[in-house]
Amino acid sequence: MALFLLRRFLQAVVAIFGVMTLVFFIQRLTGDPTYLLVPETATKADIAAMRASLGLDRPLLVQYLSFLWNMLHLDFGRSYVQDVRVVTILAARLPYTLELAAGALAVAFVFGVPIGIVTAIWRGRPQVSGLMGFVLAAQSMPTFWSGILMIMIFGVWLGWLPTSGAGGFRNLIMPSVALGLLSMATFARVARTAVLDELPKDYVRSARARGVATGRLVLRHLLRNASIPVISISALEISQLLAGAVIVETVFAWPGLGLLTIQSITSRDFMVVQAIVLLGSFVTISLNFLADVFYTIVDPRIRLTGTAR
Repeated sequence: MALFLLRRFLQAVVAIFGVMTLVFFIQRLTGDPTYLLVPETATKADIAAMRASLGLDRPLLVQYLSFLWNMLHLDFGRSYVQDVRVVTILAARLPYTLELAAGALAVAFVFGVPIGIVTAIWRGRPQVSGLMGFVLAAQSMPTFWSGILMIMIFGVWLGWLPTSGAGGFRNLIMPSVALGLLSMATFARVARTAVLDELPKDYVRSARARGVATGRLVLRHLLRNASIPVISISALEISQLLAGAVIVETVFAWPGLGLLTIQSITSRDFMVVQAIVLLGSFVTISLNFLADVFYTIVDPRIRLTGTAR
């Protein structure tokens, strides 16, 4: 197990290093940001002074090594537009995105996994067709459309929920549901497939032959053995939730990193955009590593062989 986790950890480190390198060179390919920061009347001396203050007059290798050093110290530089440390901006917006992602994940998991299990256990029943139709509709509906639809129905027509901004729990309901619907459908499909794969196996038939109740069979046997695909998809879905937050936060004016991304791209605040991309990549890679750790907890075969299924 230790060898398996060490190998996964080293792969994660290499991936993070690769992302930082890619971001650095892509940023340089987008052009010189100096001309965005000086007035139109700036002289060549003013432009040269600005480039020197940004460190862009140094050799590319020196800039790259300095960039890596700053990243290791979580120094993302200063915002071109706000003239504030990027870390300060991210620290103010990140809690809102984490709150939204947690709410959306709760919606996706609490509804998606039970629907997947029920539709697998009760396959062939009329109720299953309705549940699968609901899953298909949730999977087919674009996030921005479901968000606008909920705003119109629950915010404008019925007046039950606030239509925009952050605040109490009521502000979180519609953005969480809009963001979590697609992941809910994914959890339902993966859980259904995993349970269907387990049902024909010998231990299930033996348990049923002994008269084990369906609920006990699911909770004591099926869930543990069918959880590996769910764990795998969880890491990916959390990453998708963070990416989807860009759309949902824009629709609901939720003051998180997604809305900050749109605002920074519009104002060409490349330092903030770069930091958000790096943060998102780090979270994605870290989540995949944590999924590997959970593999070793759930599946004893990984602890014995050191390889994932």
